Amino acid sequence: MLDSNKDSLKLEAMKRIVAMIARGKNASDLFPAVVKNVACKNIEVKKLVYVYLVRYAEEQQDLALLSISTFQRGLKDPNQLIRASALRVLSSIRVTIIVPIMMLAIKEAASDMSPYVRKTAAHAIPKLYSLDPEQKDQLIEVIEKLLADKTTLVAGSVVMAFEEVCPERIDLIHKNYRKLCNLLIDVEEWGQVVIINMLTRYARTQFLNPNMNESLLEEGSDKTFYGSDEDEDEEEEEKEKKAEAPAMAKRKPYVMDPDHRLLLRNTKPLLQSRNAAVVMAVAQLYFHLAPKAEIGVIAKALVRLLRSHSEVQYVVLQNVATMTIKRRGMFEPYLKSFYIRSTDPTQIKVLKLEVLTNLANETNISTILREFQTYIKSMDKDFVAATIQAIGRCATNIGEVRDTCLNGLVQLLSNRDELVVAESVVVIKKLLQMQPEKHSDIIKHMAKLTDNIQVPMARASILWLIGEYCEHVPKIAPDVLRKMAKSFTNEEDIVKLQIINLAAKLYLTNSKQTKLLTQYVLNLAKYDQNYDIRDRARFIRQLIVPTEKSGALSKYAKKLFLALKPAPVLESPFKDRDHFQLGSLSHLLNAKAGGYQELPDWPEAAPDPSVRNVEVPEWTKCSSREKRKEKKVEKPFYSDSEGESGPTESADSESDSASGLESASASEESGSGSESEESEESSESEEEEEEEEEKDKKKKKKELKKPVQESESEQSSEEEERKHERKSKQRKSDSESESEEEEESESESSQSESEDSESEAEVKKKKKAAESKPPAKPVKKESKKEKKEMSLLDLDDFEPAPSPQVTPVNTFLSNSLVTDLEGLSLSDAVLSPATISPSSALKSYELLHRITGEGLSVEFCFSRQPFSPDANMVAVQMQFTNNASSDTKNLHMEDVKLQSGMRVKEFPEIELLPAGESATAVMGIDFCDSTQAANFQLCTHTRKFFVSIQPPVGELMRPVFLTENEYKKEQGQLMGMNEISEKLTLDVKCRNEHAIVQRVTTAANLSRVPCGSDKECRFAGRTVTSGSLVLVTVATKEEGGAQLTVNCEKMVIGTMLVKDILLALTQ
Repeated sequence: MLDSNKDSLKLEAMKRIVAMIARGKNASDLFPAVVKNVACKNIEVKKLVYVYLVRYAEEQQDLALLSISTFQRGLKDPNQLIRASALRVLSSIRVTIIVPIMMLAIKEAASDMSPYVRKTAAHAIPKLYSLDPEQKDQLIEVIEKLLADKTTLVAGSVVMAFEEVCPERIDLIHKNYRKLCNLLIDVEEWGQVVIINMLTRYARTQFLNPNMNESLLEEGSDKTFYGSDEDEDEEEEEKEKKAEAPAMAKRKPYVMDPDHRLLLRNTKPLLQSRNAAVVMAVAQLYFHLAPKAEIGVIAKALVRLLRSHSEVQYVVLQNVATMTIKRRGMFEPYLKSFYIRSTDPTQIKVLKLEVLTNLANETNISTILREFQTYIKSMDKDFVAATIQAIGRCATNIGEVRDTCLNGLVQLLSNRDELVVAESVVVIKKLLQMQPEKHSDIIKHMAKLTDNIQVPMARASILWLIGEYCEHVPKIAPDVLRKMAKSFTNEEDIVKLQIINLAAKLYLTNSKQTKLLTQYVLNLAKYDQNYDIRDRARFIRQLIVPTEKSGALSKYAKKLFLALKPAPVLESPFKDRDHFQLGSLSHLLNAKAGGYQELPDWPEAAPDPSVRNVEVPEWTKCSSREKRKEKKVEKPFYSDSEGESGPTESADSESDSASGLESASASEESGSGSESEESEESSESEEEEEEEEEKDKKKKKKELKKPVQESESEQSSEEEERKHERKSKQRKSDSESESEEEEESESESSQSESEDSESEAEVKKKKKAAESKPPAKPVKKESKKEKKEMSLLDLDDFEPAPSPQVTPVNTFLSNSLVTDLEGLSLSDAVLSPATISPSSALKSYELLHRITGEGLSVEFCFSRQPFSPDANMVAVQMQFTNNASSDTKNLHMEDVKLQSGMRVKEFPEIELLPAGESATAVMGIDFCDSTQAANFQLCTHTRKFFVSIQPPVGELMRPVFLTENEYKKEQGQLMGMNEISEKLTLDVKCRNEHAIVQRVTTAANLSRVPCGSDKECRFAGRTVTSGSLVLVTVATKEEGGAQLTVNCEKMVIGTMLVKDILLALTQ
């Protein structure tokens, strides 16, 4: 058929041959017959011949060389597919003789009219380089030429060639950087992955670390982006104020390079790609390059990938496990996405466990432990073992639940499954090392298990524990040794070694009872088959049984054997993996794979940004850009949306639609010129926002003063602004109708803005009004207001923006819990006595000392009143006293720093506090059922003070009335890990019912539950945020003894509450 004169027969033959190749059959014998048809006139036949030749040209090199002239003619063919196929076949012939011909063909194809042929030329470059590396310099010239190509088809392939041939030549990327960023969205998917990985490494060498200021603060603090950084143009006195806060003084404001911002903005839409590799590439780019505050946007995209195939899940979870170690808050809102399904394969279950363990903190540990309890019942033994290890890691990381976890693991020791028991023993051994003196009961319990447990590792762990803490179990230890000596010859090696150690330790501490036993065990070991055991026995005999020959070491035998050993640190296996680039094979294997390129460190000083500037035609620099800029200033809602609303989807689409012109202008402008525009457009750091807003406002003031020489469009835009101003003034006069002063109306509106009822349209109008109005207050206040308005739009969002986890940078404040200022009496007007717990005076705490506050002192107490604007908030009553000689004005809050999920309703601004006078105000804080502090700045008209409010656990509840039957029923449902009991001896003054009730209700905001027995006091309440039930029982016994029982769904709250009530009843 191939030798036929008819094209139709040739075509049929070629189709059959290609079908054979597709099915994996060897068709190399037909090579001579196929090669003849290269010169065929029929294009369809020609295409299929080239497909065949690409496959077999390497194997049949001699025959392929014979028809090389035909391939060269094919390079001049009018059909682009034929030209590309000819080049592909030519580059597949791996013979060094034809390197010059290949080089010539690639150079010609690189200047071809067709992008498809240019793409093929880019593919041929790495093939030629691997054949003859000496051609590198000529190939780099071709790569440089192809990098300048403006078509999306070529971009991915040429970057791949660049990565293979000369990844170190980043100077080739400078001029093409902005073009690659802007083309990225239209390149094919695999090209996107290659370009994103290359740009990640490029950005690490060219831009400064956006989180560089983090090191100045404590770990976990997000002050880098939300700190109070001042504008460059501000007055000297403001800078002096700033210098007074020591943490702020060290810091230089970080301004993001506009090209860095361009990369982040143009890759963000790709998080919605259907290709998992693209999403993963963008996620690693954000993780390695983005400011800490912006990384949160990748969490939602990665969680979406968990619905994909198990192979994709495996890779994604490996990367998420690494991310959760450094950026835990990012994935906390998606905790439930990492819960394990029964259909998951074991390796995915183990990875999800790893992620859950990394995400565990005081607030969510109770739900995670409940999940773990379910997993232990699984049939998959490896998974059960991993779960028990995860419980152990949670217990070591979170001290509050250590006892609960230990009790849970001890219960597992009675499990029927030996593997579960064995794993529990190993984990309990590690936990007991942290505080063995408290847990001698558990050690005794484990000693009894030696008869039943057969798993060698578990037996060895029990013996090690008994030997290490033999002074805690002096009666049981010799007996265990006796039993072990009996079965010594049948034990595994690891157990035998521990029996020898146990004998040695008991000989040193209790030689009367164990001398003969020890000698018996050492004699057995002396003739053991394993030389390790024989050596150990010989060594120990010389050490503990002194003879004339034994050296000086035997004096120190006790110190050697019974030295204090540090508790083991249970760490994540993913702890140090982030030095590999995420998403790479090296990261997956945790070992450097061939061809892996290290991620460069950030530079100390920013390299020159002008290298990325490209010559632009004159017409692009016309005044239209200024007009475009003016329009952008008018619409802060869109320009800020990407920065402010974080991970919302609506913000994505808005910023994308608006970014066409912006990104184009960004790529044309010089670094210095575009800096202001870029940062104004979508920066998420407050510093830049503040600088830009102030510049905008100055610009607008100037515009209003200018004579009317502007274009019509600008005039009309000003008229619009004035209309908005009138509307907003009308609205304010309707709602407040008290005064027309601007300061008052501003504080009123900022108060009302945090309510959820306002629609988006109103927010837009208000924001425009606020922009157009000349600022009556400092700019900082304005930027805070805007930030708040944006949060209104975020309320309905699927993904809550991860709020920064802040540790208070509080150098001059004493801890609010330590400062116990007793009994600040409050007037009846503020607190109705009905809601106060019986006879308990409210404890007040110092928030700001008068010396630190320069005359202003602030105290606060938890009023235990329902907070009317929001029932999920704890009411905090604050008393301000002005001890100074001058008046204090404009008392308000700013720069609130909260843990994830927490909220604050600010107190209304106090306009004036005369000298020597006091004023009270009430604010609401939703602590999210945790004792994390709420940090904020207390501002007057001249100063700012960093303060923090940390609640005692008892104030996170509200009283609830239950009947005796309801109480018993609820208590029955909260048993097991949700119940904590402690025995105590009551204080002498606290042995009657009245005193117990008073002390418990002072320590916690609970109400009394009626009880038939006079030996029991019962109390009930619910946590303010989640409404979880808290039940407290104090059962008194003779001679002042008592038992305290707390039942609570949230284990952390239960554990902390037990400690507080114990303290109240015993002191």
